[in-house]
Amino acid sequence: MKKPYHIVTRGARESAAVIEQFCQANGQILLPIVNLIQNASQVVESVIHEIGHQMLEQILVLSAEQVAGARSPGKSRGHLRYHGSQHGCVELADRKMKVRRPRLRHKTNGEVPIPAYEALRQDRGLGQHMLGALLRGVSTREYRDVLPQMAETVGVSRSAISRQAVEASVEQLQQLQERRWEDIEILVIYVDGQRFAEHHIISAVGVDVKGKKHVLGIEPGATENAASVKRLLIRLRDQGLPTDRKYLFVIDGAKALRAAIEEVFGSQQPVQRCRNHKLRNVLDELPKEQHDQTRNLMRASWKAKTASEGEKRLEQLARFLEQDHPSAARSLREGMKEMFTLQRLQIPECLHKCLATTNIIESPQGGVERRTRNVTRWRDAEMVQRWVASAWLLTEKHFRRIDGHANLWALAAILGREIKPDAQPSKEKVA
Repeated sequence: MKKPYHIVTRGARESAAVIEQFCQANGQILLPIVNLIQNASQVVESVIHEIGHQMLEQILVLSAEQVAGARSPGKSRGHLRYHGSQHGCVELADRKMKVRRPRLRHKTNGEVPIPAYEALRQDRGLGQHMLGALLRGVSTREYRDVLPQMAETVGVSRSAISRQAVEASVEQLQQLQERRWEDIEILVIYVDGQRFAEHHIISAVGVDVKGKKHVLGIEPGATENAASVKRLLIRLRDQGLPTDRKYLFVIDGAKALRAAIEEVFGSQQPVQRCRNHKLRNVLDELPKEQHDQTRNLMRASWKAKTASEGEKRLEQLARFLEQDHPSAARSLREGMKEMFTLQRLQIPECLHKCLATTNIIESPQGGVERRTRNVTRWRDAEMVQRWVASAWLLTEKHFRRIDGHANLWALAAILGREIKPDAQPSKEKVA
């Protein structure tokens, strides 16, 4: 296995000597930087990038001199003495860096720490940084591609990166599971499942009265069954989501989802079946030459002004299809009423685009899949939860408000909510 070598040229040695001479002659200039490092960790990274590796080592010398005084070769004075130097390592925001640091020893008490070195050894968020890099598609075997200036740094092992990434993902899963929803007026809840090898994760995304989307929670399950969905909804209830209010649930039509919603939130909750799922299910039962006509007729039915008119059109299509394709007709009739919940509630048409399908949750699920695609082996459900939680939180940062959010006040009124003045939809531009 090839090892990277740092080749030091004559010019580099001469440059280092010039920097060292300057620092020795003008050491007082760097003293404020030493104090900043010891007292204000938030400026460490910017300082290090500016002064470079050679000046960093000189700062460690100055820090030692503040503790033990200037080095006096051949002389021993006081209780603190210089005891040569040794290699060390400091933590930066995105890497570790080798340094040579002076050693101090007390006459009777042994090794004495150097304040600046101890401050720099503290973790600067390497775990969170690497977790973000991994979720953006960099595996632990390719971490060197995202750590800058690796020729100047000490290598970070794959096991160390994986360990820190695991710790960071555990924190993010806990963060997601501890979110509270009492103070956020959620109006719409999307529930959908996603497969990761043999594992299945149920996710829920909510939309508040201002049109902002929130990742509500995730729950593992072998399949999209009622038990796993029920656990997810109960967790949301325990996190402060009131169950005595009406929400608009948007689901793909799985009976398990409907049963769990009724058990936790009650049978009076309005449910909108995803029209895209219904369209795909029907077309799967038809020959390809009938796809275009059936697709156009179904979409025209969904644009009906009233629920009764739309159901009538779909029933006519079902009677036509059942002559030669009875399975397509059965699929079309199944859950037909819930495909027109939006018309039945008289929700403004400008909101139908986002409320008639599960695209609001399926689109970010694609982001979750992209951020976890480098995982080739899912060891257990706990690992899946950690990765999916981290990927969801990273994807959530790019969420935008839904189309038609300015009219969500109408949906709030339909659901029987009283919008407080500070919850009124703003005229803020869509992010």
